[in-house]
Amino acid sequence: MYIELESVFNREGESVQFDYEFSLDDENITTPVKVVGSVFNRTGIVGLKATAKFDYSTQCAKCNKPLLRHATVPIKHTLISHVENEEDRDMYIVVERMCLELDELVSEEVFLSIPSRFLCKEDCKGLCPFCGTDLNESTCNCSKPADSRWDVLKDLFNE
Repeated sequence: MYIELESVFNREGESVQFDYEFSLDDENITTPVKVVGSVFNRTGIVGLKATAKFDYSTQCAKCNKPLLRHATVPIKHTLISHVENEEDRDMYIVVERMCLELDELVSEEVFLSIPSRFLCKEDCKGLCPFCGTDLNESTCNCSKPADSRWDVLKDLFNE
């Protein structure tokens, strides 16, 4: 979605509201991303404030159970029409042609907000590394295999 911002940059107190959905090309994001917010000019400073909401499917990092999570991502930026100092480019969103491509900005914020690992619950015990039993549901009776590097020492005690 493109937003024309010339009126916002040129008039103090002006704002543009937006409320729309778009789809991301990611197999784990199961719903369209719903974006609600505004671009506003307060005392000559142009800001963007929005919220993106979506559902995300993944697996628990420890027990591999499927998970469905609802995410809400707050988005807040200051917009400028031109860069006077190259150091400012990292601190602000530069809108050089008075038109902001909102999907690209929201997509970046959404992907940066997704954690790299999920747990089904905080105290997930995971799977037994030897037999694969889900330790959240039951205990396993398998014994940890002995490390063959210690066999030489075991022979010392048998003599």
